[in-house]
Amino acid sequence: MMPKKAKPAGTGKEEGPVPCKQLKVGAAGGPSTLNFDSPSSFFESLISPIKAETFFKEFWEQKPLLIQRDDPALATYYQSLFKLSDLKSLCSRGMYYGRDVNVCRCVNGKKKVLNKDGKAHFLQLRKDFDQKRATIQFHQPQRFKDELWRIQEKLECYFGSLVGSNVYITPAGSQGLPPHFDDVEVFILQLEGEKHWRLYHPTVPLAREYSVEAEGRIGRPAHEFTLKPGDLLYFPRGTIHQADTPPGLAHSTHLTISTYQNSSWGDLLLDTISGLVFDAAKEDVEFRAGIPRQLLLQVETTGEAVRRLSGFLRTLADHLEGTNKLLSSDMKKDFVMNRLPPYHVGDGAALSTPGGQLPRLDSIVRLQFKDHIVLTVMPDRGGSDETQEKMVYIYHSLKNRRHTHMMGNEETEAHGLRFPLSHVDALKQIWNNSAISVKDLKLSTDEEKENLALSLWTECLVQVV
Repeated sequence: MMPKKAKPAGTGKEEGPVPCKQLKVGAAGGPSTLNFDSPSSFFESLISPIKAETFFKEFWEQKPLLIQRDDPALATYYQSLFKLSDLKSLCSRGMYYGRDVNVCRCVNGKKKVLNKDGKAHFLQLRKDFDQKRATIQFHQPQRFKDELWRIQEKLECYFGSLVGSNVYITPAGSQGLPPHFDDVEVFILQLEGEKHWRLYHPTVPLAREYSVEAEGRIGRPAHEFTLKPGDLLYFPRGTIHQADTPPGLAHSTHLTISTYQNSSWGDLLLDTISGLVFDAAKEDVEFRAGIPRQLLLQVETTGEAVRRLSGFLRTLADHLEGTNKLLSSDMKKDFVMNRLPPYHVGDGAALSTPGGQLPRLDSIVRLQFKDHIVLTVMPDRGGSDETQEKMVYIYHSLKNRRHTHMMGNEETEAHGLRFPLSHVDALKQIWNNSAISVKDLKLSTDEEKENLALSLWTECLVQVV
């Protein structure tokens, strides 16, 4: 069910397209500024007046949501996030076609790329924009715009998933991209001018890949509307969409914020099952028994092989049921390696230099930057396959480089610590308590307790209170 002010969704049988499910919010009905006090308060303010509980129950991964706002202060704030005029100063810092900027236009339902080679110069971008009616797409502006860093860092904490963004600047009477769908959850913030949107029913719900769709295949729009500065649009991955700037108006600038790529249950299952098999094979001789001779040479899998594999999967499910152990997860590591560092003003010394009192046995310590740390258990990467012992790994993003965020071709490294598996309960204590005495940690000796606290403090992960 929609909130009372919202209009019902189209069924695909109407005479023409219908408006998207929407709320119209007056200046008194929504916030003029976003609330950065916590990840949850930030998201609530971003989608206000919709409550987060309602959003995830009725819209997330299900259907689009349009929030149209009449709030001049919020529109001004949105405009400050990125403007056409920002391109001039950004180009002076050394932007490159393909990596940082794309220039394109939708012609007869197809994307025409107008990129040059090498560095992007503002005068050439402006010429293509004015004369060829081309859209300028700027990749991952959070690398350079502080307020977008601040926004996306909060969203990465909230979702526990990478959050990327692109800016699209489109001249009047033009369209940048053909109808397509994405493999990410999408939030659109309209920054400058107006953008006319058409959304269509998915052909692949919750799609796992990007795809262009032919006009003749997608039918009539399910939703059609125009975004103005301060408006917000959400739609799930797989939603087919296209957008153009109406003729006779100023150019349009909108920000696409995207998340939840490769974050499905299927991805988590693929990520954790290898660890489950590793554990089961150490404990259960059946998992170590050899497969039948010549099984790999057969064209079709035999019924007996299918029966045995099904049995092993049921055994793995039994191992998983009711466990409270930390599961091995490369997804955790990949997320924390590639996400934004905590937002900060200045040189960020607090993220790299321990401060305050040195922890001792009688100290009380508290975890800091908790949203930027993951705890996982993995086989020791340094040992041989025969001697691999499980270790507790702590990875964090305090030393991540903002300017490589979401740039997949850039090298990244993992930052953190590792401890023997015997330390896992003590680490859980630190994670699950707002503050804890070092001497109360569940470790065998006082020396181990103090060394654990000191290691975390040296990495700026705990502070003495």
